[in-house]
Amino acid sequence: MEAVSVRREIFSRPMLTCILTGFASGLPLYVLISLLPAWLRGAGVDLKAIGLFALIQLPFTWKFLWSPLLDRFVPPFLGRRRGWMLVSQLLLIGGIGAFGFFDPRADLWTIAGLALGVSFFSASQDIVLDAFRREILSDRELGLGNTVHINAYRLASLVPGSLALVLADHLPWGSVFWITALFMLPGVGLSLWAKEPSLVHGMPKTLREAVWEPFHEFVHRGGWRPALTILLFIFLYKLGDSMATSLATPFYLDMGFTKSQIGLVAKHAGLWPSVIGGLAGGVWMLKMGINRALWVFGLVQWLTILGFALLASAGPFHHVGAPELIKLAGVIGFEALGVGLGTAAFVAFIARSTHPAYTATQFALFSSLSAVPRTLANAATGYMVESAGWTMFFLLCFVLAVPGLLMLPRVAPWRERGENES
Repeated sequence: MEAVSVRREIFSRPMLTCILTGFASGLPLYVLISLLPAWLRGAGVDLKAIGLFALIQLPFTWKFLWSPLLDRFVPPFLGRRRGWMLVSQLLLIGGIGAFGFFDPRADLWTIAGLALGVSFFSASQDIVLDAFRREILSDRELGLGNTVHINAYRLASLVPGSLALVLADHLPWGSVFWITALFMLPGVGLSLWAKEPSLVHGMPKTLREAVWEPFHEFVHRGGWRPALTILLFIFLYKLGDSMATSLATPFYLDMGFTKSQIGLVAKHAGLWPSVIGGLAGGVWMLKMGINRALWVFGLVQWLTILGFALLASAGPFHHVGAPELIKLAGVIGFEALGVGLGTAAFVAFIARSTHPAYTATQFALFSSLSAVPRTLANAATGYMVESAGWTMFFLLCFVLAVPGLLMLPRVAPWRERGENES
């Protein structure tokens, strides 16, 4: 009976919706962190400049500043959540496609400005998608739903990180970017045909209420000290692996792999471990609870960073044959499994930490904080690699992942009332 119940939850309408939210959310981000660096590196832009491009992701860090606007105001079509989803998705299609009109060697600043716009539209879409997903999932479904979301999120990486790289060896970059942009259409379909979540707790009556009450509720829920502890944990938990993967595509290129090899081998090697492990992780979270998942999955996530260090110590490869491709596939597969599991538990923790009445703003605040390492810290990764080399860089990322794990006993005790004890 329990197996039937789990199967029914996996193939339910909310889980199908989570597939679409994950794909729509992941595509533009992977354009920025995977396709854009490969395009710039292939055009001869140096690693320091590419590393500084991480700063264009600042909207993901600051999106909580305008999230109250998306909570307070409603577009004149489709409703509060679906209306803003559609607006941001149409802007993303135009922004991603527009990259192909420029030359990285002559228009680097223009490309940076456009990338900042795409980042802003993507962050805005995330505000609404996160709130939408939280509002359609019950507390029990949070672990599995966010696991499905994260898997679809990572599945979306195959478009800019695999398909687009293969196409770039055969088509002009202008065509590659427009083809990539059209993969936002499933998200547009979700916006047009999904059911608008019901307003169980109502919506803010004033802009002041939309801005102030989410922060007031979070701080007064348990006091200043627990609130600050949770915020610090959110900042630290993904710091190490976020930095380790920030220059993944340039790293593979520097190791001697071609764009097609990265597209066909590296990305596909990460797909099935991510999907299978992620779905298994979602089922495990139904049984073990979110707290224990943060411990177990976080440990696996931490160990995956060593795979990058081992590959870096073995390279660069002057000749890439089957042994080198197997090494690459093993590293990426382990990374996809570990980081996918850790991210699923982490996002479920963030969702659980929000109050249903202030979903958009609180979710945006927490996820913005978790994006800080991917922006401010990652902006320095290019300089770190240039000065210390790839191997030492990944070992440093491994060390930086430890503080977040050490906070688990305080923010997510292994045994806590309300968590499953099985």
